Amino acid sequence: MDLDAFFVAVECKRNPKLKGKPLIVGGSSRRGVVAACSYEARYFGVHSAMPMYLALQLCPDATVISGDMEAYSIHSHLVTEIIEHKAPLFEKTSIDEFYIDATGLDRFFGAFKWAKELRHSIIKESGLPISMALSVNKLVSKVATGEFKPNAEQQIAKGNEKDFLAPLSIEKIPMIGRQTATFLYDMGVRTVATLHDMPLKFLYSAFGKNGISLWNKAHAIDDSPIIPFREQKSISTESTFDTDTIDVKKLKSILIAMVEKVAFQLREQKKLTSCVTVKIRYSNFDTETKQVHVAYTSSDHVLLRIIQELFDKLYNRRMLIRLVGVRLSGLVHGNQQINLFDDTEESINLYEAVDYIKHRHGAEKLMRAVTLDVNKRVKMEMNMFKGRVVKNLTN
Repeated sequence: MDLDAFFVAVECKRNPKLKGKPLIVGGSSRRGVVAACSYEARYFGVHSAMPMYLALQLCPDATVISGDMEAYSIHSHLVTEIIEHKAPLFEKTSIDEFYIDATGLDRFFGAFKWAKELRHSIIKESGLPISMALSVNKLVSKVATGEFKPNAEQQIAKGNEKDFLAPLSIEKIPMIGRQTATFLYDMGVRTVATLHDMPLKFLYSAFGKNGISLWNKAHAIDDSPIIPFREQKSISTESTFDTDTIDVKKLKSILIAMVEKVAFQLREQKKLTSCVTVKIRYSNFDTETKQVHVAYTSSDHVLLRIIQELFDKLYNRRMLIRLVGVRLSGLVHGNQQINLFDDTEESINLYEAVDYIKHRHGAEKLMRAVTLDVNKRVKMEMNMFKGRVVKNLTN
């Protein structure tokens, strides 16, 4: 099961006026990329991972939304709960994709009938569109879901897997990237049928162990099991700058905003972190990280101190920085433990009040004063970029 244009669907659910219009979710700066787009935008050639400036050239009338991962996470969790309640065994491979084992259900009332009922339950209870394809293994189910989206409800009967895959482009097969596809195209291989007819020894000599995997996929062979769903073990966020910077004050303000964001997510999920990581990427694309294990916490002021110390130790080359990021890992369920020496009644009450306001009115409605200039600057850069794009398109 795969949620159709998930980010876009969530935005349309929140604002029904967006339905049926070209919509792009992603960063609006020149370095921004398309995270997701509506099927109306795809008609103009827009696709995920495309540079935003190119997407707006292809579809200048598109509405651009920066996205809200908090909202997407909440809706993903809602769908997960529905599946968890109804499915005997499932695997969640991403925020919007699920594999479900329906083995044995044919003995009762039919696996395909059950899968269709589950799909309609998800649509009804979550308000989100989702596609489904049933087959004997993960490979064929995934390809079929993508092939018949949106609003897919398909069954590839046992024994018909090879016939279904044969006419498809090799790029439809999972894990065949651009480089492998180009290599196969140069060999004259464009469809799965042609790949299917190639000898295993030849593919092994050309691709090594990956050649065996290619041969298996071309023959619709996939024995990978359903891995039971596991809880999220880390929360992270990062920011790529429109212009590389050496402004330490700006960098620290951005890190503070990041800490506020991920710490609030922790407390919302009633989780604590035991490992904190800071990441920076220089203008020459060298990437460095530094992490430290800490006592379980979800408090802003504790994480802020740790992250600022990590940044001071990490940033010692005095080069322009392209990206900074924060990751909290080693997550466990639990509420913040009160420190008898550091915490006060006022600070405890403050956290409760802050979280209540953010939960009720949105995380962006309350922030530290030091991050105000950062948020204003980001919005100003986004507006300036949109203005440049509109001007160029007009000219």
